[in-house]
Amino acid sequence: MDPKWDEDQPIYRQLRDRVVAMILEGVLAEGDALPSVRNVAAEYRLNPLTVLKGYQELVDEELVEKKRGRGMFVNDGARLKLLKAERERFLDKEWPKVLATIQRLGLDEAELLRSTHSNDKAGDEND
Repeated sequence: MDPKWDEDQPIYRQLRDRVVAMILEGVLAEGDALPSVRNVAAEYRLNPLTVLKGYQELVDEELVEKKRGRGMFVNDGARLKLLKAERERFLDKEWPKVLATIQRLGLDEAELLRSTHSNDKAGDEND
């Protein structure tokens, strides 16, 4: 997890979002244990209650489950649930802005595809 915090959003929410990103990216798989509240608090110099609040949001969303005395674990189906929600959010909130920008700039599909392929090749060369 990145130790830098954004001042515009509560830390517990950023912590929740980082765990979500780790699930989406496959860093945390279904059944994996989340880092302990105590370890995260110590590593990032956070109040354990802040960490617990971020984790509790994940429990409330049914993405992770508390196992008494053992910790918190990623629920089965958490990644698929997150992918569905993120795709819906992107299509509802982000895509209309992207599409409006594409139209405002007069870009066409062929240009966008060429740009995508150029960026893919540049990325391959840097690997």
